[in-house]
Amino acid sequence: MGAGCLVQSVWNELTGREPDYGIGDIDIIYYDGHHLSYAAEDRMIANGRELFAGISIPVDLKNQARVHLWYRDKFGVELAPYASLEDAINSWPTTVTSLGARLSSEGEWQVYAPFGLHDLFHLILRPNKALISEDVYLNKTRKWKSKWPELTVVPWGQ
Repeated sequence: MGAGCLVQSVWNELTGREPDYGIGDIDIIYYDGHHLSYAAEDRMIANGRELFAGISIPVDLKNQARVHLWYRDKFGVELAPYASLEDAINSWPTTVTSLGARLSSEGEWQVYAPFGLHDLFHLILRPNKALISEDVYLNKTRKWKSKWPELTVVPWGQ
């Protein structure tokens, strides 16, 4: 899992809101560099739809190995292929949403947070300028701040 659903769950706990408040979807990410076709990803999405049918929040499955194939058309920015899930997470829009968690084969949770967890637990939004523009950052922070007014938004220029 990655990004928003994790972050927003923590924000909800810290601010006394219901656990699912403000969560638009659950991002399930995976990396399969051998199957880059839309059809292969679509099969995974269909499997996920069946697997997560009982969950009230929509699940969004994405193969991070193929993001570069559609990113320019959707966002107007050329993107080099990611080499791993961690590589993808490193470029996500904010320091707080650059976050992933997975359950290991031993049943242990592994958390990947390249910018640490300070911003998450202190309700701070700070841009990760690796990929996004100021406009994207401002739109995201406006949306989140409207739901969680306790958030502190670090200006783009800082």
